[in-house]
Amino acid sequence: MASLSVAIAFSVRLLLVLLFLPFSALDKILNFRGAVGQAREAVHATAFATVLILIGLGVEIGMSLCILTGVADRAAAFVLAGYCGVTALLWKQFWVPGDFWAGGKGRALFWDFLKNFALAGGFLLITFGTGAGTVQDFLADPLGSTHPYAIADRARP
Repeated sequence: MASLSVAIAFSVRLLLVLLFLPFSALDKILNFRGAVGQAREAVHATAFATVLILIGLGVEIGMSLCILTGVADRAAAFVLAGYCGVTALLWKQFWVPGDFWAGGKGRALFWDFLKNFALAGGFLLITFGTGAGTVQDFLADPLGSTHPYAIADRARP
């Protein structure tokens, strides 16, 4: 039963980071020029866009690995939640096309925008836990681990 518990804990975390590691990170590596071009839509300067893509690549790989391994996973999840929010605000601007009710690009961007924030919510569950009593754990030790693969002995009723 312990092996199943660890496998489920790992699988849930993998599902959360799967978008970033390997897929988005690999896309940035294999199509770096295209990624910089997309970043230029928001910042216009090529040098700054390149820096943003490199930072994004570091966040996607580094924070995903921290979440998967459980090393400083709360802080990593907090960073990835912010990353999801920032990327939604910069690249999923559903309000810009002005065709939301006509079923155009704005409506498609709206769903992507919401998905980014829903994913951020999943990361914040790692950060703060699932209840009000666990928020203090993060505030007391933001770089601490949730020890996601530890099997605690629980007294059975």
